Amino acid sequence: MIVSMIQLILEIPDVGSIKEKRRIVRSVKDKLQRRFHLSAAEIDLQDSLAFAQIGGALVSNSKVFGESVLHKAFAMIENEVPVRIQDISIHSEEF
Repeated sequence: MIVSMIQLILEIPDVGSIKEKRRIVRSVKDKLQRRFHLSAAEIDLQDSLAFAQIGGALVSNSKVFGESVLHKAFAMIENEVPVRIQDISIHSEEF
């Protein structure tokens, strides 16, 4: 069993309230879950107004497949979500 994981730190510009930030973060998580069947959650920086840290995971039988899905998910966020990506980490582990 291969678990492929992605961790993103996002800068959310022009956000005026935590409520608005949560709306954007929820949108990102929902897109990751619906389009790529990832388990996704906001894992840190919940108290920050301008930044969010999101983690996602996918279980498969192939490291190549899992990481290719995560790269597609990253491209979707980069192209469709109004955020700046500050950091990204993708890796897989075998269990």
